[in-house]
This record gives sequence, structure tokens and C-alpha cells, in this order.
Amino acid sequence: MDWRLIIGEGNVYWNMALDEAILLLREEDKIENTLRLYVFNPSGVTFGYFQKIFESINIDFLKKNNIGFTRRITGGGAVYHDANGEITYSIIADIKFFPIDIVESFKKICSGLIEAIKIFGLNAEFKPINDIIVNGRKVSGSAQTRKRKTLLQHGTLMYNTNLDILARSLIVSKEKLIAHGVKTIYERVTTISRELGYKVSKENVIETMVKGFEKALKINLYRDNLSKEEEELAKKLLSKYMSKEWIYRR
Repeated sequence: MDWRLIIGEGNVYWNMALDEAILLLREEDKIENTLRLYVFNPSGVTFGYFQKIFESINIDFLKKNNIGFTRRITGGGAVYHDANGEITYSIIADIKFFPIDIVESFKKICSGLIEAIKIFGLNAEFKPINDIIVNGRKVSGSAQTRKRKTLLQHGTLMYNTNLDILARSLIVSKEKLIAHGVKTIYERVTTISRELGYKVSKENVIETMVKGFEKALKINLYRDNLSKEEEELAKKLLSKYMSKEWIYRR
């Protein structure tokens, strides 16, 4: 089965607007199933649709350091997207391609990342609901939303994320850390480079992610460009993701 592959980068507002634009157009059957691999440039922070902003991110730190932030249409927790150390993936596809059960659908899609990490010689495992761990630490988290006919799942793969900036950008409650059996965020998360003991490149990570998703989902990815309709719809949605009404709604 052939799927589109879109590779690119953009700021935090553009990336979230584009994910929603592709979702809406796929729901109308105007585009094919799509895997998007992208970088947040400059670095940014996204947080889940249901999260309360003042309990999720360190707004003062982000503003002081000119790090953009916005709310996602998907659930899940807050994420620091490092321009020089993290690749985000988005799968926007026919919902019938995935299990109805939420956890099983996360597991199926995340298996693409697990296969990619294997290429680096690391053992990764899926930890419900939506995490991937290596040596007991999180390297990837994912979030999802569904429409009538289409599923959007996007998530991270941290290959060289600056964990100091991550720790200062996000607010993680002590209760949540304790629930994971750790005291600090540094004990909770890791990166591919950190686990390997040497720095891997963005290009190498993207290459392995393509191979991993092709193998796990049994698909053939062909490189494509955004359509004019996708770009125009994303531009229209851009103001939503930049608006205080959307960002501060909770």
C-alpha cells in the first residue's frame, strides 16, 4: 500500500495548523494516507487539548527565551520540540487501517518507531498508553484524535533533545514523577544519542523512521510535496493556533 511521505519544518503554529489541515482534507478524501516527518524550527512547545496551560508549561521561561507554544487538537501532555534534537511524526490516515481500541491503535503506530530505534541497535518497548521507552526511560510520546473516517496520531522521537531546556520548559508534577518511580524529569526521559553514547544526525534519524514505519505498517512511502489546498488551509488555520483564545482556553 502506497502512502505519501511529507518531510519539512516550520514553527510551532505552522506545524499544528498543517497537521489539522491534512486531517480535514483526508477526512474529505481529497488526499491519500500521509506520514509527515518534521522539525519544529525554531524549537517550540505544544500541550494537550485538555490540559490547563498554567499547570502544564513554564510560560515565563518560554517567553523569556522566545520559545513559541500552542495547544494541540490532540490529547496527551506537554512536549518540548527541540529544533536540533527531535523529530515529530504525524500519521493521518483512514481510521479503518487501525484497531478500534485506542491503546491497540497507539501500539500499532508506535511499532514504527520501535522498528526505527532497533536500527540503531537499541531495544525499545511500547508502554501504554502512548510512550516508548529505552532502558527504562522515555524517548517518545504520542497523542491522537479521531474524526468519523480519519485518525491523526502525532508524536516525538528525541534523538538529541536538550534535556535541561526540556526540564525548564515543562511543568511535571511530583505526583506524576512518583507514579513513574522517579524523582526528577532527568530520570524519566532520555534520547537516542544519550543511550548510544554518541550523537546521531537528524538525517539518519529521519531515514530510520521511514524504514521503521514502512516495515511496521507494511506500507510503501513515496516522497511528495504539499498540495496547494493543504498549504492554503494551513494558512487559514494559522491564526487559530496563534490566538490567545485557543492557547489559553483552559
